[in-house]
Amino acid sequence: MEILNVMNLSKVYKQGKNEVRALDDVSFTVNKGEFVAIMGPSGSGKSTLLHMIGCVDKATSGFITIDGMAVDAFDEEKLTIFRRRHIGLVYQFYNLIPILNIEDNIKLPVLLDQAPIDTNYYQELITRLNLIDRVSHLPSQLSGGQQQRVSIARALMNRPSLLLADEPTGNLDQTNSQEIVDMLKASHRDYQQTIILITHDENIAMQAERIIHIEDGKIVRDEVLA
Repeated sequence: MEILNVMNLSKVYKQGKNEVRALDDVSFTVNKGEFVAIMGPSGSGKSTLLHMIGCVDKATSGFITIDGMAVDAFDEEKLTIFRRRHIGLVYQFYNLIPILNIEDNIKLPVLLDQAPIDTNYYQELITRLNLIDRVSHLPSQLSGGQQQRVSIARALMNRPSLLLADEPTGNLDQTNSQEIVDMLKASHRDYQQTIILITHDENIAMQAERIIHIEDGKIVRDEVLA
């Protein structure tokens, strides 16, 4: 079942009289429950593509459909609500709220939505991510690997249609990097979570089910791994 459809997506930035084409007529689909890595060198357009899919930025042209909804047609208010309810974002530098403790950081998407907290699911997340004894701490009191685990828990808290991870291991050492990838793989396996992971690291990309290679704003290869 298709959950994401990207159609003829382009993103053009103006720099004075010049134009920089960050994305150039990109099209692909992702099925529900897939674990897809988007791989490419720095400046290839992979993070720009993720921001389009994550409804953080808007394309110059083209269309994106998520869960059957054309997100390009949404106004800013509707887009904000949709993003909060349907998309989980994991960034390289965690993006945790420094004045909130770990429990409130994790619950933030649900609290912003003024929805009831699923206490059992919350407890399951902090147990799986080994955060039980850290929930009263502030982000500054945690290691980088622990902070990234918090950002994964926060991204999963609303049971999103898509979990998008933008270089989630880029700020971590090799041991913590593999731990984070293992946790993403576990959420994909145990919750049937659809994941799109941005990386320039081939070893990490090879742990997904499918790799989309992007260069100069274009898809150059789309391969399903055995």
